[in-house]
Amino acid sequence: MQPEATNTNDLIYGLNDRPKPGPAMLAAIQHVLAAFVGIITPPLIIGSALGLGAYLPYLISMALMVSGVGTFIQARRPFGIGAGMICLQGTSFAFLGAVLSAGFMVKQRGGSPEDIMAMVFGVCLFGAIVQIVLSRFIGQLRRVITPLVTGIVITLIGVSLIKVGVTDLGGGFNAPDFGDPINLFLGAFVLLVIILLNRSTTPWVRLSAIIAGLAAGSIAAWFSGKLVPHAVSDVALISIPVPFRFGLHFDWAAFLPVALIYLISSIETVGDLTANCMLSREPIKGPQYIARLKGGVLGDGVSCMIAATFSAFPNTTFAQNNGVIQLTGVASRYVGLYIGATLFLLGLFPVIGAIVQQIPKPVLGGATLVMFGSVAAAGVRILSQSPLDRRSMLIIATSFGVGLGIAAQPALLHQLPQLVQNLFDSAITSGGITALVMSLLLPEGKEVVAEKKHESPAIEH
Repeated sequence: MQPEATNTNDLIYGLNDRPKPGPAMLAAIQHVLAAFVGIITPPLIIGSALGLGAYLPYLISMALMVSGVGTFIQARRPFGIGAGMICLQGTSFAFLGAVLSAGFMVKQRGGSPEDIMAMVFGVCLFGAIVQIVLSRFIGQLRRVITPLVTGIVITLIGVSLIKVGVTDLGGGFNAPDFGDPINLFLGAFVLLVIILLNRSTTPWVRLSAIIAGLAAGSIAAWFSGKLVPHAVSDVALISIPVPFRFGLHFDWAAFLPVALIYLISSIETVGDLTANCMLSREPIKGPQYIARLKGGVLGDGVSCMIAATFSAFPNTTFAQNNGVIQLTGVASRYVGLYIGATLFLLGLFPVIGAIVQQIPKPVLGGATLVMFGSVAAAGVRILSQSPLDRRSMLIIATSFGVGLGIAAQPALLHQLPQLVQNLFDSAITSGGITALVMSLLLPEGKEVVAEKKHESPAIEH
């Protein structure tokens, strides 16, 4: 099929056009480069924080392979699973807080690294079922999880994760040289490189800013003696996926925060898919749009279920790849098949994970500080698009007060039952549940209700 004319819709290849292998592979590589760091960073952070270093190459390999499979499913849309678009599936930062909380809970009980992963992947597997069920009720879900609630939760996720980034920037958890000036210099250097490259007027420079920042920081760390590369000859040549390699455990206290994030992630996916439809010149109303949304959220859930089965952390549709579609003018879903295959092949070789694992903590911290700050900024942006009347401001103030207050003083809940502690110990769950309950209980102002009545609904039934 011939590409559509750019003067009619700014696209070189439309959604159902089939580009030749050369252009398709070139576009796919751009998507992989834009998402690569985002996919491998959560396993690095979780592995480092929970003492899973021996398994990190395997975890990174599985993250890449599952991202590839999930992306392929979203593009191919077998049995109605998937959006039938370029929806790159990558490891979600939103789950970091809940996953770390579950891991630390097992660690405090004296659990081994294998026990930690059995618990994490167990609760994530059942959480994926929650998202699969939710995909059937997208319209009703958007009425409960409003942009106000979503913005609050995403802002809390970003603010909570910033602590993780700063800890890495200082040298890592319990590092003997924590706060060493050279650590601070390396983190600040990476941060500066990323900021400068992001200010470039060349789109490709902006896209590669984080990868370039990590590379520049690693070189600086090598010169300063903080990075001493070691051989990776003891790493297996090929990484073979093993289902349920660490077994499965389940705990309600660990599950409930994860389930809440799956709820929020579903709504975020709807937003990303809507933006993707607009860029791909597809309808954003009507039965076709609804079917695409339901298939996309279902695809996310199936991708997360596959992830938990093969020892990878939960996936989500990456928003940044919508920017690549806009940049390249290539919206063909067949490019998604190339992206999926490329990510899967990268995951086959655990040597990639072993090399990435050697990035010094301060270098990684300098990059994640920007990434986590961007998560918080995205939440603020969503909040700014909501009508900030007295009711909204009260909900925001109370939710941030509860969430950030408990995060600052976790001992506040130590006199309460263990289940309550585990559920509300996180800023994300305590603040998110506060926002959800207040949104349901506090009546909206007459002006907002009247405005909603005059608006045509974004999602029809």
